[in-house]
Amino acid sequence: MAALYLAMFLVSLDRIIIATAIPRITDEFHSINDIGWYGSAYVLSSCATQLLFGRIYAFYKNKVVFLAAIVLFEAGSALCGAAPNSVAFILGRALAGAGSAGVMAGAIVLSIPLVPLDKRPMFQSMLGAIFGVSSAIGPLIGGAFTSNVHLTWRWCFYINLPIGGASIVLILLFLHLPQPPRSHALPALEKAKRMDPIGTLLFTPAVVCFLLALEWGGTVYAWNSGRVIALFVVSGVLFVAWVASQAWLGSEYATVPGRIIRQRSVMAGFVFSMCNGGVLLSFTYYLAVWFQAIQGVDALQSGIRSLPFVLALVVASIIGGGLTTRFGYYTPFAIACSCLLSIGVGLTTTLQVDSGHSMWIGYQVVAGLGMGFGMQMSSLAAQTVLAPPDVPVGASLMFFGQGLGGSVFLCVTQSIFLQKLFQDLSTVMPAEAARQLVNTGATAIRSAVSASLLPAALVEYNKALTTAYYVPLAVACFGIVPALCFEWKSVKKAREAMMAGQKPAAATTAKNGEDASSAV
Repeated sequence: MAALYLAMFLVSLDRIIIATAIPRITDEFHSINDIGWYGSAYVLSSCATQLLFGRIYAFYKNKVVFLAAIVLFEAGSALCGAAPNSVAFILGRALAGAGSAGVMAGAIVLSIPLVPLDKRPMFQSMLGAIFGVSSAIGPLIGGAFTSNVHLTWRWCFYINLPIGGASIVLILLFLHLPQPPRSHALPALEKAKRMDPIGTLLFTPAVVCFLLALEWGGTVYAWNSGRVIALFVVSGVLFVAWVASQAWLGSEYATVPGRIIRQRSVMAGFVFSMCNGGVLLSFTYYLAVWFQAIQGVDALQSGIRSLPFVLALVVASIIGGGLTTRFGYYTPFAIACSCLLSIGVGLTTTLQVDSGHSMWIGYQVVAGLGMGFGMQMSSLAAQTVLAPPDVPVGASLMFFGQGLGGSVFLCVTQSIFLQKLFQDLSTVMPAEAARQLVNTGATAIRSAVSASLLPAALVEYNKALTTAYYVPLAVACFGIVPALCFEWKSVKKAREAMMAGQKPAAATTAKNGEDASSAV
């Protein structure tokens, strides 16, 4: 289990460590307009390959696939560290994102034969705690590297290489899985068919076109421009074609069989994951911008000031996992997650230029408690209500929703932030000067604006940031709906049913004769 924990630590550290480095990266590459892509490229490639990894784990040797995912992640990290420009950096983030998809799905899939269902809430709470610990030290490490003139922000990515190497060694030496299922012995051509190449070729460009439209709309091109409209249309057509292909292929060959996505808790978990992913990414990225642009602190101090959120997340994750293991029910914690998250993010929209420590610390604690209670519940719900052969796809669907939500809503948040920032700055300075300031980078405002204009410029910058926070606020509030739609299923009762040779009620539609061990 230590090998799985270390691999998850590697991925979790990378997701957070970049937040404090982004302002400096935009300064070096003069690319504040690409700030959304630094996060979106990662989560876009992650969610585009997430469902595919769910199928791969069902038909290929899990240990080999897991190791390959780590290697892919390491290659992306190395490219980010050596990137000469913004384009190369974005490409590296995309490679790392694809690798992270395999690592995240693999951590759940590989745990199925190792951890009983009624003990998995605690196992997954430890994954959440690892995420929190990496989140706690990630900003500190990222800030230390970014503020060091010799190491620079590039070591935020180089540090992944030795950690990944250690993870690979531990997995090779100590991770031993049971006998592989019969599905691994299928002919190579049959395995290739079950990877759903048609669906993949339709779905991936559909997501890319949709995100490009969100990224370009209102910034590079007007929302009513032909390019943006064409991207939305192409995305919609491809998505409809993908849905049709899933229905046509049937449960044996579709990436997402209908019996899985139609399950009530799975659908609720997917939407819930989208909401949480959207809130988490937007909240952490623009909180770092607020600290560095408005409060004028460096990247290291920005990381330190983000600790209340991640420490609260760790505490809530452990408490939620422990109580779910004790009582069996996860639905109450999903509801608490959405309520607390809505309150915490809502309070963040009230931040001012002169807001004191008690405000931004308290707001982060509330939001962190909410995120910690709910971040593992969607995956746990999928494992509880689905038959074992369907768990890999169900768990991958939850990670896919989290990645898709993060990518989409970060793009939306960025679009609103940039438009609002230009509009507000134009009220205190010439439009051309405002445009140049928007393009120079998040930390350049204090050096690029004269002392007489700086107070007014900071007020307008703060207005743009707090306005952008209305996006994660709306998403967090909507997250209450899917949280209320979770079935009240107990992991203890589901475990007892399986031990008695029965299936969970929601899994009775699974085909007879399927090998339950195909989940690993």
